[in-house]
Amino acid sequence: MGGILRNSLGEIHIAKEALATIAGRASVECYGIVGMASKRATDGIIELLGKENLSRGVKVHTRGNEVDIDIYIIVEYGVSIPTVAKNVMDRIRYNVEKFSGMEVKNVNIKVEGVRV
Repeated sequence: MGGILRNSLGEIHIAKEALATIAGRASVECYGIVGMASKRATDGIIELLGKENLSRGVKVHTRGNEVDIDIYIIVEYGVSIPTVAKNVMDRIRYNVEKFSGMEVKNVNIKVEGVRV
C-alpha cells in the first residue's frame, strides 16, 4: 500500500508506483546520471533501464504520510559521485514533497555502476 494523506474532507491514497515514478523522473533529470539501474533477481546482473522503466530502479517505503526512498542509479564516468548523489537527493525530496504532499524522511542513493 502507498501513502495516505488525511484532511477534513477525507483521505487521499497515493500508490507506491506513483511515488517511484516521480522519484525516478527527478533523478534522471540530474546532471551526471546515465540512467536507472535494476538488478535481476535471478543472476544479479545490473541492467540499464530506459525512460519507460523509471520506477523499476526505485524502492518506496511508506508509513502514513512519510516516505523513505531507495534509488539505484548509474553515473557518468568522470563526475563527482558525492556531488551528483547530493543533487539527486535534493531533487527527489523536492519533487516528491511538491507533487504528492507527503514528507520525505530519507533518500538513499545506491550507485550501481559507472558508464562512459
